[in-house]
Amino acid sequence: MVENEKSATGNRQSAMAYLFPGQGSQYAGMGKDLAENFAAARQVFEEADEALSFSISKLCFEGPEEELQLTENTQPAILSVSVAVYRLMRAEGFQAPAFVAGHSLGEYAALVSAGAISLADAVRTVRARGRYMQESVPVGTGTMAAVIGADRLEIEKLCAQASENLVCSVANINSPNQIVIAGNVEAVDRAVELLKGVAKRFIKLNVSAPFHCALMKPAQDRLAFELGQLSFSEPAIPVVTNVDARVATEPADLRDSLLRQVSSPVRWLESMELLLRQGVSTFVEVGPGKVLSGLMRQINRDASCLNIEDAASLEAARAKLNA
Repeated sequence: MVENEKSATGNRQSAMAYLFPGQGSQYAGMGKDLAENFAAARQVFEEADEALSFSISKLCFEGPEEELQLTENTQPAILSVSVAVYRLMRAEGFQAPAFVAGHSLGEYAALVSAGAISLADAVRTVRARGRYMQESVPVGTGTMAAVIGADRLEIEKLCAQASENLVCSVANINSPNQIVIAGNVEAVDRAVELLKGVAKRFIKLNVSAPFHCALMKPAQDRLAFELGQLSFSEPAIPVVTNVDARVATEPADLRDSLLRQVSSPVRWLESMELLLRQGVSTFVEVGPGKVLSGLMRQINRDASCLNIEDAASLEAARAKLNA
């Protein structure tokens, strides 16, 4: 399999990257038809259930929605579905990617798919990660908002102005048009007011905690223990880490990236621009939802975007890639 992976990086003209979604893409019912119809997918859910000592698969397939939305459940649930889709794609003969990348939580799925960490270790770690993130900030004191159509430097300047000894900073640089800010509720609300004359619109995100900002530092400090216990291997596929927006292949770098990303901005736009410069022209979103496909259309409309999350989208992608 490593030989296939290496050969995939050779043809830069038709290079493909697999992208793995982060928190917010979850929905009750995800992965269900794949597990029912394909042994390769079903085996992933069985592995995840065993590693967690409870049925994350039942939560994915049936909900209830309010339990699935709990961060410590959401993270292993999305990870399990994404890895199930990836392993099914490989079992079904889909071309190996030249690169993998994951949005925040999705980086764990990217690393499992690249062979850098095991699925069992990953689901246990992200369950702890979700719990630590949730416990870092009392419910209701932190928030996130997407800022549409404003310059990044202007956003950073006004966030700093709005902080007033609290936290308000850029959390996700998703596309040229979409930047997410995070921090204390009062500070983020002040930033939104300041940005009203600059941005086209705002979307207050329905999240349980303000991810990727300094308020997550306690979670980062706690997660250091779990990541220190994790066994990392050199990935068979190059991984673009979103904390640095660069290709990493050394186990120590991958571990460090997972740690720093907890309280650092997700540099998704720069990560995708890097892949485009590397000659990637086809991007496949592997896992629930189409968030990353939508962002890629904002970043580069000439890139080919596909998503695979169920049997129907698997067949649609197969037809398109073989056309």
